Amino acid sequence: MNDLSFPVPLWVWAAVTLGICVMLAVDLIAHRDNHVIGFKEAAIWSSIWIAIGLGFGLILLAWQGGEVSSTYYAGYLIEKALSIDNVFVFALVFSFFAVPDAYQHKVLFWGVLGALAARLVFIFVGAELLQVFFWTAYLFGAFLIWTGWKMAVSKDEEVHPDRNPVVRLVKKLIPTDPKFHGDKFFIRVSGKRLATLLFVVLVAVEATDLIFAIDSVAAVLAITTNTFLVWTANAFAVLGLRSLYFCLAGLLRRFAYLHYGLAVLLAFAGVKLILSETPVGKLPVPLTLGFIAVTITVSIAWSLIATRGQDTDTADVPSVTGTPPADGGDETAPAPDQPAARGAHGKESP
Repeated sequence: MNDLSFPVPLWVWAAVTLGICVMLAVDLIAHRDNHVIGFKEAAIWSSIWIAIGLGFGLILLAWQGGEVSSTYYAGYLIEKALSIDNVFVFALVFSFFAVPDAYQHKVLFWGVLGALAARLVFIFVGAELLQVFFWTAYLFGAFLIWTGWKMAVSKDEEVHPDRNPVVRLVKKLIPTDPKFHGDKFFIRVSGKRLATLLFVVLVAVEATDLIFAIDSVAAVLAITTNTFLVWTANAFAVLGLRSLYFCLAGLLRRFAYLHYGLAVLLAFAGVKLILSETPVGKLPVPLTLGFIAVTITVSIAWSLIATRGQDTDTADVPSVTGTPPADGGDETAPAPDQPAARGAHGKESP
């Protein structure tokens, strides 16, 4: 197992965590007025987040050398690639609940916070399991291979955000007003506190991301079990998720074959994790980094070439079964002439 053990002082952990909190605060302040985020603004912010993520790799290069830096970049790249699939599912959820554009960024901001918290827990639990019980590498590896296979062959599974068990549980446990009330998650009506439809959307986004968190953390743990590297690769990739959504939402139809590349990456991570506990041992970091970069490049290029000339003004978000009423009502009814809903690259909303 590639643990790349090196001392990380507590103050470094604190400084990185503080830096992430500051960046989240800057992102929140920059979008506190609920304006609709256009492609140009999203592209600028995405460039900033990507530059920060790549810049952190250079800091690691100067601090700990090339192997540590390359390992971080491998984890960061696979996380960034998998985040595109997150974007597709988020677009499905927003489309289903008919979330106004002006409120989507607030849901994504709090969704990013939840994603970071979930990943932090999974990282420490997963790394500890891999270090203590060697056979968990086989379990995680098999899970990644199965996930990759499912992603490759199950593209046409239906997605029903309203059937998400977590969303249904929230509706049962928390009194809910089935409408949007601006960007508020909760309101008071006759002295009674009610959750709004926007809060239900947030729950759907968080519940969906839990599935992605398991996949993505397991994929990076296949590269290294060093918790600092896994955490920073996840954190810097997830930080730009909100901007990436607004940047790519209108271009999703162009990534028609990206899911095959993601499936290959997940399967590769699974095989790598299994091999790490065999006489073969860990695969060289340059080989891992090169394979990830080539796979992402080929799948994106394949998609763009195959879909050139297509209109990209609107996202190619598959229709979901049922559409909420115009007033944001709770009940849904199937559209008579609408095709069945399809999953995003084989990932079904939980």
